[in-house]
Amino acid sequence: MDAEASTSNTTPLANVAAQTTILSQRFQFYLDQSTPYVFYRWVGSGTLLFFFMLRIVLSQGWYIVCYSLGIYLLNLFLAFLQPKFDPSLEQDMKERESEEGGALPTRQDEEFRPFIRRLPEFKFWYSATKATAIAFVCTWFAIFDVPVFWPILLIYFCILFTITMRRQIQHMMKYRYLPFDLGKVRYSRNRNN
Repeated sequence: MDAEASTSNTTPLANVAAQTTILSQRFQFYLDQSTPYVFYRWVGSGTLLFFFMLRIVLSQGWYIVCYSLGIYLLNLFLAFLQPKFDPSLEQDMKERESEEGGALPTRQDEEFRPFIRRLPEFKFWYSATKATAIAFVCTWFAIFDVPVFWPILLIYFCILFTITMRRQIQHMMKYRYLPFDLGKVRYSRNRNN
């Protein structure tokens, strides 16, 4: 009898909150289940991006939305390429410690340091997919179709991409890190010996 009385006293707001909680838990469950399927997740995101670009080309509008998505994806990609701990800051800290005499001298070449990304792959995929879906939805509303001269946006994005990636590659070469895993090193046998 207490259960019937408590359900009759619930407000519609409490029902909406309960349903929202159930839906968010279900969504999180499916999101967690998709974690090991890296290739299929990226294929799905690429397909969504393809349909978004097809929508932009066929409608000949929403260039600001496309440009904004491009800038956001570039920022995500840069965070994906960068290490979690900036080596330039660590090197400056080591130099200060050695000047003060507080730390033992170590050689950086002998020390194993795994590459830890600033933005993990799953969060990169999730943010990129969510942003692409939001941008795709924005292309269905005329308020987001701001008239611009799109070749200027395209040239500016290409220049920004080139400068940013050049700076990132120089940083990678200076501090000698590679953000991609090339797999397990396999040694071949020398059969002549």
